[in-house]
Amino acid sequence: MDNDRINESTLIIDAAGRHHQPAGRDARIVSLVPSITELLFDLGLGAHVVGRTAFCVHPVGRVKRVRSVGGTKQVNRDKLHALAPTHVIVNVDETPRRLAEELAEQGYAVVVTHPIEVSDNLALFRLLGALFDRAAPAEALCRRFEQAYDGAVAAAAALPALRVLYLIWKEPWMTVSRDTYISRMLALVRWQTMPEVAEVRYPTIPLTDADLEKVDLVLFSSEPFPFTVSHVAAFQDAHPAHRDSCLLIDGQMVSWYGSRAIAGLDYLTRLAAADRVVTP
Repeated sequence: MDNDRINESTLIIDAAGRHHQPAGRDARIVSLVPSITELLFDLGLGAHVVGRTAFCVHPVGRVKRVRSVGGTKQVNRDKLHALAPTHVIVNVDETPRRLAEELAEQGYAVVVTHPIEVSDNLALFRLLGALFDRAAPAEALCRRFEQAYDGAVAAAAALPALRVLYLIWKEPWMTVSRDTYISRMLALVRWQTMPEVAEVRYPTIPLTDADLEKVDLVLFSSEPFPFTVSHVAAFQDAHPAHRDSCLLIDGQMVSWYGSRAIAGLDYLTRLAAADRVVTP
C-alpha cells in the first residue's frame, strides 16, 4: 500500500490525461514537435534526444546530430523504431491522432502536449521538467516566461486594439481561429484575429476586397507557408487599397510554444508597437 501511494504521488499527467512515471536516467526521447525539440535542449536534455522531425531546426547546429524520422505528419516508422525510444513527444495539432495511438499501442510512452493559452507554457515546462528530472531548469524558464508575459501585457495596455487576419497558407487562403495558441498570442498585444467565429481551428477563407475591409492588418506568417516579401508585394498589387495594411511576421515567434515563447513575447510586443517588420 505504501508503495502504491508513492507511485501515485509521482505520477505525471500530460495534456491528454495520460499518466507517466518519472523517466529514468536512460531516457531516449523522440520529439515529433519542432518547438518542443528546442525546449528539450534548453532544459539540458539534448543528450537524451535521439530522434526528431525534419522540421525540428532549433537549436541550430546542435540539433543536426539528432536523426530525423521524417515529417511531423509523415513519420518513418522504421526509422523511429530503430532508435528504440522510451518516450515519444507528440502534439494534438501537429501529430496525427492515429499515429500517436499506434505508438502507444506499440509500448512507447507517448507524451501528449497541447498548449492553447499562452500561459500553458508554464505547465509545459513543468511537465517535461518533472518527467525528465529537470525541475530546476524548468522553474528557471517559468520565471523568465512570467517576466516576459507580464512585460507584454503591460506594454499592450498602451496599444490600440486591431482586427488582424493571420495568413498561414495560400491556394487556398487559410487562417487561424480564435481557439488557437497563435490567436491567443496575438490577443496579448490586442490583435484580435478574424473571423470572430469559425467552425474549424484552421479555416479556409475567401479573400476579397470586401473581406479585407473588415480587418486592420493582414499578417503573412513565415510558416507553415513560407510567405516572403515577394508574396506580400503580389498581394499588394492585387489589392492596392490595402497596400499599407500588409505585414510579414515571424511564424516561429508566434506559433512556437516552449522556450521560444519567451523571445516570442518580446518580439510580438516590439512588432505591435512598431507596426513594421522587427528582427527577432
